[in-house]
Amino acid sequence: MNTDLSRYGNSWYQPGAAWKRTLWYFINVLVMKNSWLPTSGLKVRVLRAFGAKIGIGVNIKPCVNIKYPWMLEVGNYTWIGENVWIDNLAKVKIGSNVCISQGAMLLCGNHNYKKTSFDLMIGEITLEDGGWIGAQSVVCPGVTVHSHAVLSAGSVATKDLDSYTIYQGNPAIKIRNRKIAEQ
Repeated sequence: MNTDLSRYGNSWYQPGAAWKRTLWYFINVLVMKNSWLPTSGLKVRVLRAFGAKIGIGVNIKPCVNIKYPWMLEVGNYTWIGENVWIDNLAKVKIGSNVCISQGAMLLCGNHNYKKTSFDLMIGEITLEDGGWIGAQSVVCPGVTVHSHAVLSAGSVATKDLDSYTIYQGNPAIKIRNRKIAEQ
């Protein structure tokens, strides 16, 4: 058997009304992905207006792409770096004091390569408090990054990351424990 994309269909997937997705597409381009808006205030207000739950002190850098804000929850004092892509086809929950570095991707969707119709598969992503997603890293569908775990730059998390542990590589593997020094 061969892949037959003419058989692909995801009519079961309903992430929101068509008008809402269309309106968000244009607002996302004008506000979120815009490199001319360096401050977070307007971005946070727009995300909240579209149903995102955003805590206080959240810092959102320019050129951030968010698929569906109504499926996004962000805790307090979290940083979202330049060119981050939150492809939240499913719910994404980001805790407090989380750092998502430049160019990182949170990908809630994938395709079933075992089926000829290449069906869409989705999974929620959770980043617990104090986690750090390094620059150019990827968090795959269904992954939980537990409290204070680190995904090193350029790494790919295909499975849950343990608390206070540093992961590196593709796929990411545990390389050592994270110790946080008191000031």
